[in-house]
Order: sequence, then C-alpha cells, then structure tokens
Amino acid sequence: MAFMNSINIIGSGLTAQQLRLDVVSENITNSQTTRTENGGGAYRRKMVVFEEIGGRNTFRAALAQAALEQKPVANTGVIPTAGGVRVAEIVEDEENPMKMVYDPTHPDANEDGYLELPNVDMVMEMADAMAASRAFASNVTAFNTLKSVISSGLEVGR
Repeated sequence: MAFMNSINIIGSGLTAQQLRLDVVSENITNSQTTRTENGGGAYRRKMVVFEEIGGRNTFRAALAQAALEQKPVANTGVIPTAGGVRVAEIVEDEENPMKMVYDPTHPDANEDGYLELPNVDMVMEMADAMAASRAFASNVTAFNTLKSVISSGLEVGR
C-alpha cells in the first residue's frame, strides 16, 4: 500500500533526527571533558551526516512502481522503498580548533600550563538541537496528517 511508503519515509526522518539529538546531547555533556577513553586528549565535537535513501523521483517512476504493485525486485525479495533519509556516518569536527585555556593547576595541563578543552560551542549545539527538534516535530506533523488522511479514506467506505 502506498501509505506504508509514506510511513517508512516519516519513520526514517524521525529516527535520523532522534540520533542527531542524541549526538548533540553527547556534545553538550562532554563540553568540559579533557580526557577521552583512548587517551587522545580532549573530547572532539561530533556531527551527524545524513544521506538520502534513493526512491522514486519522477511521476513516470511512480507509475511504474504502482504497476509493479510492490512486488519484490528481480527475485531478490527486496521491495523498493519510496525514499527517506539515513545516517551515513557520525564524524568528528576537525575544522574547529580545540580551545586552549591557561590553567597550570589542572592535572591535564601541558608543561606550559595550558589546558586543551573540547571544540564544543554551546551556541552551535543549541542551534543544532533546535533544528533537529523542529525537523522531528515536522515529521510528527506529517505522520498525524497521513493518519488523518487514512482515517478519512476509511470513512468514505461507510
């Protein structure tokens, strides 16, 4: 059924934005972490990279897909998806430099008395959190709209 593709697209957006919020939370939590588990110095900010899940892009392709009636492709057992988004990878921010603060009393300070702090900027993290939250809310709205359309369609049959 066509509405199942829409639900899958919305679900992929919800999942991706939830992971983005999780990464933002991790960045905020580690904004003062001066040691990592592997001994690599201060925590480095992480970012989520999204990737499109290929789907139907043209009306002609949509008609061809509808004609197939969601049959598996070439005996692979795979049913084509309508699209969506997925997390391609989570990368460390190499562009922004680490912050250096003079604190000779800190145990992680170097021999000159400077402490390396994470490259986490709270303003940037809050902006990312708000953008992810808005995208998540938009996906919830799309889901509720789809649910309403399906419900209205079922009412027609009464």
